[in-house]
Amino acid sequence: MRRFFTVALLIMRKDLRVETRSRELFLTTLFFSVSTVLVFAFGFVRDGRPVENAVAGILWIAIAFAGTLALGRTFERERYHDVLRALLLAPVDRPAIYVGKLLGILALLAAVEVVIVPLVALLFQAPLFRQPILTFLLLSLGTLGFSAVGTLFGAMLVRARSRDVLLPVLLYPITIPVIIAGVRGIAVLLQPEVDVAMARAWIGMLVFFDVVFITLSLWTFEPVMTE
Repeated sequence: MRRFFTVALLIMRKDLRVETRSRELFLTTLFFSVSTVLVFAFGFVRDGRPVENAVAGILWIAIAFAGTLALGRTFERERYHDVLRALLLAPVDRPAIYVGKLLGILALLAAVEVVIVPLVALLFQAPLFRQPILTFLLLSLGTLGFSAVGTLFGAMLVRARSRDVLLPVLLYPITIPVIIAGVRGIAVLLQPEVDVAMARAWIGMLVFFDVVFITLSLWTFEPVMTE
């Protein structure tokens, strides 16, 4: 088990080190997500007042679009110089590779969300930080479930020519429950009277989907990569 997490952390560290030097994926993802939020802000804010009940959906659309862009490049660097083949031939557990890539994606999306969540709160005058712990849990668990499935599909489509088109086609139908739970949970927190019990119920649903998605991804990652 210790070796498993050591390998996962090494892969995550490698991805983050490469991204820190180039900042290519982070800047692209951040620009795309900020542009998405700004477009919705111009469309849904009228006379200085945002359209009611639109904030939660807009926030998660920005996160989902940014996540899709990042996940499409999850294994892109490993395709060059046969790095992916070297990883698969290494005497390590294949699921550890998946966990390392997943952790790297989560770190990238967390950095993006640090920017877009306050931006959404500012542009739409949304009290996203009124319940900071619940907001953090909803965003974290929702991002985890979305990224868990996306990392698996990113590995599955790494050799496909039309992977940029196929990824969202496969990803969104599977992650609809996670996105819905995230949207409804954030919407509950934005109500004048916060229903904490309902927010916790949506958090519990996200935990359930996260466990299911991560378990299935760990179970299927090795067969997907060896075929």
